[in-house]
Amino acid sequence: MGEATSQSDLRLQISRTFAASRERTFRAWTEREALLEWHAPADVKVGLCEVDLRPGGRWRVHMQAPDGAEYRVSGVYRVIDPPERLVFTWRWDTDPENEETLVTVEFRDRAGETEVVLTHEGFPSEESRSRHEQGWTAQLPNLATYLTRA
Repeated sequence: MGEATSQSDLRLQISRTFAASRERTFRAWTEREALLEWHAPADVKVGLCEVDLRPGGRWRVHMQAPDGAEYRVSGVYRVIDPPERLVFTWRWDTDPENEETLVTVEFRDRAGETEVVLTHEGFPSEESRSRHEQGWTAQLPNLATYLTRA
């Protein structure tokens, strides 16, 4: 038998580079109007977005899929260090596991472009980790599209 994987071991890290400054990319992660445009995977739409951008401030996003399914996620900002780092909790209001996880987003300057390194950790199961990886992977192209339009 293998060893059990602890919750702290279940994390994912995704890195993408965007053709935008760190300042602009950071704002895309922290301004309500920007999040309404891109903070959902593929053809899912953001219907509600609330941002209280301060340490201890809450955020909330409601997304709606084409089939009518609604997904609600919320959390609390832990660290806001523009334009370098953003740390916030993440909890699905509609997930039966309903475990709080932690997201850290680092913004690294790459000769006028921005490398975003997203680390999401504390998943209750491999299945949850995998679902989040699929979601982030499907969502980040929307950020790239937003940044080229903005």
